[in-house]
Amino acid sequence: MSANPSSAFSRRRFLAASAALGAAGLAGPVAAQGVDPWTGQMLRRILPVAPGAAPDAGVVQVDATQDNRRNVSSFRMHDWRPYFTTLKNGAILVDLTSRALSFWSEDGSDFRLFPTSVPVSPDLTRTGRTEIIRKVEGPSWAPTPEMKKRNPEWPDFVPPGPDNPMGTHALWLSWQYYRIHGTHDTRKIGRKSSNGCIGLYNEHIVQLYNLTKVGTQVLIM
Repeated sequence: MSANPSSAFSRRRFLAASAALGAAGLAGPVAAQGVDPWTGQMLRRILPVAPGAAPDAGVVQVDATQDNRRNVSSFRMHDWRPYFTTLKNGAILVDLTSRALSFWSEDGSDFRLFPTSVPVSPDLTRTGRTEIIRKVEGPSWAPTPEMKKRNPEWPDFVPPGPDNPMGTHALWLSWQYYRIHGTHDTRKIGRKSSNGCIGLYNEHIVQLYNLTKVGTQVLIM
């Protein structure tokens, strides 16, 4: 894909606009400090805490009232049988409480467990059964109509690359606008930080991408 200089996405400009939006239209900035439960890194940053939607791109916005460290102990191996009648095409279970994604292969011999980001608020959360309908390596990103309505200064399109909020790989679900995808912003993992999608570390979405197929079952609960 050839780059169009006139429409090139400026990460710095987008982050600045998002920060300005947070300062102007959201609750006041909150200083958050702690240990990332998945990387062990100390984190300190200024977060605009939104009462509702938080973007999948731009500054990290999280529910600052949550203690993310407890999620480590919430992880547990699931038995697939209470959730699926069969493992045909493989199965993915997303546990929004533990912020974890479980994967079982079709023959049941391969089980994986990955930490995830989850939607920031209940109104952005969708639960139930769906399936993978498309797999994309190097996805592009565009805001949904609702995102654009709330944030008209956001770009209409972000090409694949390090500024893309969907990371290196994405799995399209049968629900419109919903994806399981990677992220270049590792601070989001283990937190309520997405605008509806389920995010994984890039190295984990690569694994899941290679393990799944179109038709893989997905249950989000």
